[in-house]
Amino acid sequence: RLKTPAKTPKSAYKSRPNSGSNKGQKDPVSVYCRVRPMQCESDLACLKVTSSTTVLLTPPEIAINYRVGALRETQHIFKHVFDVTSLQRDVYNVVAQPLVEGLIRGRNGLLFTYGVTGSGKTYTMTGDMQNQGIMPRCLDVLFKTISDYQTKKFVFKPDRLNGFEILSEADAMIERQAELNAKFSKIKRLEGIDEDNMYAVFITYVEVYNNSVYDLLEEGSIQKTLQSKIIREDATHNMYVHGVTEVEVKSMEDAIEVFQLGQKRKRMGHTILNAESSRSHSVFTVRLVQAPTDRDGEYVLQDRRTITVSQLSLVDLAGSERTNRTKNTGQRLKEAGNINNSLMTLRTCLEILRENQGSGVNKMVPYRDSKLTLLFKNYFDGEGQVKMIVCINPRAEDYDETAQVMRFAEMTQDVQIARQGTKLDMAGLTPGRRKANQLFKTAVNKLDMAGESYARNLDIDLGMVYSLGPNLPRIQLNSPDADNLVQDLEAMTKNVCFHNKRPSDTFPTSYSLGC
Repeated sequence: RLKTPAKTPKSAYKSRPNSGSNKGQKDPVSVYCRVRPMQCESDLACLKVTSSTTVLLTPPEIAINYRVGALRETQHIFKHVFDVTSLQRDVYNVVAQPLVEGLIRGRNGLLFTYGVTGSGKTYTMTGDMQNQGIMPRCLDVLFKTISDYQTKKFVFKPDRLNGFEILSEADAMIERQAELNAKFSKIKRLEGIDEDNMYAVFITYVEVYNNSVYDLLEEGSIQKTLQSKIIREDATHNMYVHGVTEVEVKSMEDAIEVFQLGQKRKRMGHTILNAESSRSHSVFTVRLVQAPTDRDGEYVLQDRRTITVSQLSLVDLAGSERTNRTKNTGQRLKEAGNINNSLMTLRTCLEILRENQGSGVNKMVPYRDSKLTLLFKNYFDGEGQVKMIVCINPRAEDYDETAQVMRFAEMTQDVQIARQGTKLDMAGLTPGRRKANQLFKTAVNKLDMAGESYARNLDIDLGMVYSLGPNLPRIQLNSPDADNLVQDLEAMTKNVCFHNKRPSDTFPTSYSLGC
C-alpha cells in the first residue's frame, strides 16, 4: 500500500517572496474622470467631453480672474473619461474589476474618489439600492469567486498587529460558538482563484476626521463617542491602524451590513453646496486572507508563515471646498479647513514623488504631515496599484474648484508606482491536490455504492496521481495533422492508465481522476 504522510515535512515549506518577479518595473497612477449629469437644464456648463480620454474646460464669465484675461481654455487627458451616459457597471468594469483580480492573486490595491463637494464621489463609490457603486460590486464578485473555497469562520484570526494566525478546527469551533452565544447583480466569477488555497474575507472601516483616525466598527452603541486611533508600522513596515476592528464576513450581504453599521457613525453635515456632505475621508478596506491546504487538500496548513494577506482600500475623499461659497462657520469651518489641509498634503506628497522620480533627487516625502497620507504611505512606496477617479460637476459655478482638481489629476498621472509582484506561497506542495482528493473520494463512494467491498479500504498516495504532470494545454484541432494528434493523445491516455493499474485491482488509480 502507498501511504499518505500525516504531516508535511518542514523542508517542504518555502518563505514568501517580498516582491516577486516585477522588481524594478513601475506603472503610473491611473487617473479616470467621471462627469456628473447637470442637475438643472438651465445651468451653464464649463466642461465638455470631447473623446473617451479627453475633456475641454472653458472658463465662464463668473470665474475668478476671468476679466483680467488670465484664464484660457484647457484640455485635460485621462486614462478614460466616463461621460453622463456611463453606467455604474461601466465604471466598475473598467476601473475596479482589475483591482479585485489583483486582490485574488495576492496584490494590494488603492482606489480614491476625488473632487469638489457634490461632484458624485460617494455615488460612484457606494451608489444606491437601484444603482450599486464600486464597493458593493467589488464585494459581490469577490464572494462569487471564492464561494467554493472559503474557510469556516475563525480559522483565520487577526492578531491585532496587522497580521493573522491560523486556529485549529477545534479552536475555531469554540470561537464560532462564542459568537453565537454573544449574540445583486449578475456578475460573473473572476479567474485567478487558486483551488488549492482556502480564503477568508475581513472588513475594516475607518474615517479620518479633523486629522484623527476613528474606527467606525468599534464595539458599542452607535451613540458611543469613538476614541481616536494611532497609525503604526507593523513588523514588515506596513502602516496600519492599531487596534482597528476587523470583521470576518462570509457573504456580500454580511459585508454590506457591516458597511451600513459604519455609515451610521460617519460624520455627515449640511452645507450650502450639498445637503449631505461628508465631513471626513472614509476608508473601507477589504482584506483577503489565503493559505494553502495540506497535502490531502482538505484543511488549511497549520503554519502562519504560509498566509498571504492582500487588501483593497476604497477611499471616499471628502470634497474640497471654498469657504466663501459654503459660508461655513464654527465646526463646519474647522472641518473644511482640516479637509483642505489633508488634501493639500496629499498633493504635496505626490508633487515631491513626481519631482524625485523626474529629477533623480531624494527629497523627503512628508507623509506624516497628515494621517490620510501616512495611512497610505506603503501604496505610494510600491506596495500595490493606485487608481483615482476624479468626479466632476460640470456647472459653471464650480469652474474654479474644478480647474484646481484638473491640475492635481494631471500631476498625479505623472507619478510612477513600483509594480508589486505576487505574494502567493505554494508552500512546496503540488498543485491540483484538492481536486484530486475530491475526485478520488467521489470514485471510491461510487464503487462502495456498487458493492465493491475493497473500496472502503483503498489507501492511495494521491501524490502519485496528481503529480503525473500538468493539465494538457488547449489545442486547436483545425490543422491538417488533427487526426494524427487525436490518435497520439488517445495512445498517451491509455498508456498512463495502464501504468497506474495494479494487477490485484480491476480499478486503475488514475481512472478515478477521469482517465
